Amino acid sequence: MKMTKKLVLAAAALPLVFGTASAYAYGGGDKGDHKGMHGKCGGFDKKIMRQLDLTDAQKEQFKEMREADRAAMKEKRSANKAEKMAEMKAHREQVQALVLADTFDEAAANELASQMVEKQTERRVAMLKKQHEMMSVLTPEQKTKLTELQQERMAKCVEKMEKRANKDS
Repeated sequence: MKMTKKLVLAAAALPLVFGTASAYAYGGGDKGDHKGMHGKCGGFDKKIMRQLDLTDAQKEQFKEMREADRAAMKEKRSANKAEKMAEMKAHREQVQALVLADTFDEAAANELASQMVEKQTERRVAMLKKQHEMMSVLTPEQKTKLTELQQERMAKCVEKMEKRANKDS
């Protein structure tokens, strides 16, 4: 393979590698065919909400939170679109300059990776804050029941993963 082709491939692959590593570092991973699990090993979804016997007031509070969050996200996406596109372009250019350079600048690569991790951390903290707000609506009894339901679900997930691991071996 010619050197130019190798460099072009490296320029295309590096952002994918950094993005994938970042996703795995923060709980991402294989989102493939889970055959019935649908990636729901823990968490707080509609099925669990139904089992918590929420009051009408709690249901309304959850609905208001979801609608407010949806409106805020829509506003954020539309307000920063041009700025975000420019930022993405600048980031892509940084990656390309890094991989196409005559010598690899490890310090620059570390700085770029740190910036990516920082952005991912900000998103994760915002998500955890929203989850905390939602959990504050629950009574202590509902929180206890939620914990029990999540533990049951996790035990089932572990069991399914063990079966799959034994089947693949």
